[in-house]
Formats: sequence, C-alpha cells, structure tokens
Amino acid sequence: MPEQVANPLTEARDTSRLEAFSDGVFAIAIMLLVLELKVPNLETAGSSPAALGKALLQQWPSYAGLVTSFFTILIM
Repeated sequence: MPEQVANPLTEARDTSRLEAFSDGVFAIAIMLLVLELKVPNLETAGSSPAALGKALLQQWPSYAGLVTSFFTILIM
C-alpha cells in the first residue's frame, strides 16, 4: 500500500483559513474593549483643556484595562 504524501498547498490553505478566522475573532475582541471607553462629561467641570485632562485622568482604570487586555490578546 503506497504512503500518502501530504500536499503542501492544501495544508497552507487550511492553516490560512484558520489564521484568518482567529484574526477576525481577535479584531472583534479588541473592538469590544474600545467600545467600553466612555467620553468624559465636561458640562459640569467646564470646557477648558485642564478640565479635559482631569476628566481623562479620572478614567485611568479604563485605559489601563484596555492596554492590559490589548497586550494579552496580542500575545495570544
């Protein structure tokens, strides 16, 4: 009985489909992380650049979570 030799073209096509699927899943996961960021409310604090900076600094846990999750997904 002859041994079956794997076709490299077929194997490359199979892995490329899997890679494209996993890239799509990771892209959706990263997009969901970005959707969790909220625009700061500046009506009560004023509209100066300093007020914007202060409002963004108050949201630092959201940004830290985004960066941490992004790098975790990137490693995967």
